[in-house]
Amino acid sequence: MAATRYLIIGGGITGTTAADTIRKADPDGEITIISDEPYRLYSRIMISKTHFFLGKVPFEQIWLKKESWYPENNIRLIAGRTAAKLDATAKSVTLDDGTVLAYDKLLLALGICARRWGIPGADKRGVHYVRTVDDFRGIQEDMKGAKQAIVVGGGAIGFEMCEQFRLSGLETALSIREPHYWDPVLDETSGHIIEAALEKAGVKIYRGQYVKEATGGERLEGVTLEDGTRIPCQVAAVGIGGVCPHKWAADGGVKVSRGVVVNEYLETSVPDVWAAGDAAEYHDLIFDETVQFGSWSNAQQQGKLAGANMTGEKKPYKLVTFYAVSGLGINIAFVGNVAPVPGRQVVPRGSAEANAYGRVILKDNRVVGATLLNRTPEIGCLVKLIENKVDLSGRLKELGDPAVDLKSLL
Repeated sequence: MAATRYLIIGGGITGTTAADTIRKADPDGEITIISDEPYRLYSRIMISKTHFFLGKVPFEQIWLKKESWYPENNIRLIAGRTAAKLDATAKSVTLDDGTVLAYDKLLLALGICARRWGIPGADKRGVHYVRTVDDFRGIQEDMKGAKQAIVVGGGAIGFEMCEQFRLSGLETALSIREPHYWDPVLDETSGHIIEAALEKAGVKIYRGQYVKEATGGERLEGVTLEDGTRIPCQVAAVGIGGVCPHKWAADGGVKVSRGVVVNEYLETSVPDVWAAGDAAEYHDLIFDETVQFGSWSNAQQQGKLAGANMTGEKKPYKLVTFYAVSGLGINIAFVGNVAPVPGRQVVPRGSAEANAYGRVILKDNRVVGATLLNRTPEIGCLVKLIENKVDLSGRLKELGDPAVDLKSLL
């Protein structure tokens, strides 16, 4: 049985940031990273961005660490392997190849896996998810000779892939099971603004239906919707959410829900085991709620904090995160906690006619989140309103008036 002081399951931005933080605090402790991909750290968010997807920047820019960085920092990277079993009593993790690693401190930086498309024909060549660099390479290869594409799912990935396919000259369809785009996170007005931009770019949208079947021989030739509508396509990008690969950890005694449950220090229910990043379902001190965020900045900052706490610090996680995506003439941003939770107040700001519309979400007259379309300059003020827990009682009319500078509410 091999032994390591710090064992990190996950080689993405969370796990690698944690390793970097640990090394700076503990120059001598053994660090081992297990990555389920056969690569060093790369920018996962770059995969679906226009400048990268269309080859306007060199592929090499995707790598965020040189291969030499790991040995230079005395960090062992075991790539292309997954964790299969946790023995919390023996403080060991067994990998899928049978290797057993003993640890003193363990970090679960598991990330989120793309939810698989559970329909007949989903295994055909031409069907892709948009999560890894290999997904990107597969899409690029199958686009060669393709004339038509379909995007399945109404989120950030779906929006970006519609743009990439159209810019690549493919006739593009979009299938969403919801009545409007990004429902229920966005309201109908927000969803229709996005849909208008997609349709202006030439995307044909099919709403309110599941894809029933992917058709063709070995290679994808089309899809069939529930109502029998047939859509020809040779390549599909599927973005229907994600799942946390935490079963092996749960079997080992770690408390899980949708993600891995942790406290404000990112500690799990098992001693000497932390979780961070997209997989962490944590107690947020700002919102006083249990939340789970999937953003690059959140993953990076949690990795940093987890690494520090694993080396002996005891700091709580407090950060208002935001996420933005842009394309087709629209800037879309999410600030703070935008989950559609019952009992929230929602104050509209702007209008669809002005093509600048937002929704400020409040709890007990204090801002907890916001969704913004073409209002991204307001992100900074909204973050401060959330951080400072500003009581806006009696000022909601000002909050909803786009002519009022949000700085006046601070």
